[in-house]
Amino acid sequence: MDIIALLLDGFVIAFQPLNLLVIIVGVIVGLFIGAMPGLGSVNGVAILLPMTFLVPPASAIIFLAALYYGAMYGGAISSIMLGIPGASTAVATTFDGRPLALKGKADKALITAAMASFIGGTISILLFTGFAPMLANIALDFGDQEIFALMLLAFATFVGLSGDDIPKTIFSICIGLVFSAVGLDIMSGEPRLVFFDIIGFMHGINFLVLAIGIYGIGEMMWTIESNREDSAMSKAVISMSGIMDSIRDMGRTWFSWTIGSLLGFFVGILPAAGATPGSLMAYGVAKMTSKDPDNFGKGEVAGVVAPESANNAASTGSLLPMLTLGIPGSPTTAILLGGMVIWGLTPGPLLFVEEKEFVWGLIGSLYVANFFAVLINLAFIPVFLWVLKMPFTILAPIIFVLCLVGGYSPTQDMHDVWLMLIFGVGAYLLRKLDYPLAPAVLAIVLGPIAEPALRQSLLISNGEFSVFFTRPISGPITIIAIILLILPAVKPLKGVFSQELTAKHPNILGLT
Repeated sequence: MDIIALLLDGFVIAFQPLNLLVIIVGVIVGLFIGAMPGLGSVNGVAILLPMTFLVPPASAIIFLAALYYGAMYGGAISSIMLGIPGASTAVATTFDGRPLALKGKADKALITAAMASFIGGTISILLFTGFAPMLANIALDFGDQEIFALMLLAFATFVGLSGDDIPKTIFSICIGLVFSAVGLDIMSGEPRLVFFDIIGFMHGINFLVLAIGIYGIGEMMWTIESNREDSAMSKAVISMSGIMDSIRDMGRTWFSWTIGSLLGFFVGILPAAGATPGSLMAYGVAKMTSKDPDNFGKGEVAGVVAPESANNAASTGSLLPMLTLGIPGSPTTAILLGGMVIWGLTPGPLLFVEEKEFVWGLIGSLYVANFFAVLINLAFIPVFLWVLKMPFTILAPIIFVLCLVGGYSPTQDMHDVWLMLIFGVGAYLLRKLDYPLAPAVLAIVLGPIAEPALRQSLLISNGEFSVFFTRPISGPITIIAIILLILPAVKPLKGVFSQELTAKHPNILGLT
């Protein structure tokens, strides 16, 4: 009952005129920041942080949290409409969101993305409200061994139960891992894989540069060659029947948004993990558990629902270790943490005791921001659909310019722009050869997380790989990942065994 009373007090604070205004403004600004390639919540919060000193600390954190929420919703917009991830958190949405738009179902993709985001946000806020201290302690139990086991499981879901060509999937993952290793060695600080001694490779390959090259430039080239009809995309319209169809789709994909919300929130609370790994892992699990995994990547609604519910859940989850432990759960919350220190607030367990008004005002505002985010997103869908009705001769140059801006923004280095163009051409060629691109994207996201976890685990255990099997959390996760990895080798043997058994005993399967 104490939690309910505190939450009601939080709602009173959230509905104060100033706080309600900053929530609505934050959601709208975040929506458009998230939709702009290369920006995303990190840049948005960093750019607008100085403006928050004009209002009290509680209103400031409420504004930035609302902006964070809006950016999570907005990232899906350019992923679906243009095939360009608005932020790294929305890359997995591109896999099926863009094919849906190309089939004339952009309205369905946008509505489902908004609803999945709302569900993921709601479930995660409920978990945050009821179990914050306990979940923070669970996050502390995750060491390097557990983090590496979790990353291995993410790779295994793509390989073990993938409907794609397994050797090509493994090749794609290896390419992504190579790109993720470019730059300075994390242990020795020595340069590695600095191709042709080009200085630009010293800072590594920025993930957004790869993602925008693959899904922006590469998709644009593929569309031009395929000569797709604009009429297919212009059929998308917003209507009550379309909304009702999307609601029915949400009921049909209940498992995807449930697992996406829970997995996203859980990955979000892990320090330094963030929403991008959560959304990619949710997509992999949704594909792994689907009755028809071959539909993924071709316009499957569950392929939009899972990552969108996950990245919104992860955004809430990443706030939890920041508030309860003073450990940022994502790059965005690292900036929020700095803001809290500047405002004179000390994150940690005592924050819930000494600053109840601040904490519960923030939690109450998350419910309100999530509600306004879905309403504003749905209200702007007709505007987004209008973009699709533009002739591709006009849309292609706009996409190209947005890609250039998105490639330049993260590091403001022309080296990355040229690199993005090269990735675009490479992605186009790999797609012509039927190589899956999603595993490469997964690898370059998870590689920088998995490598230090692996190397530090082996340093602690003096090179003993048994450390991944003996710990109570990492052991079961590692075993499941290994089983998924060997499944591709077992399936052909199972088929051969069944054929031999049928040939020797025709009646065993009911044959005459």
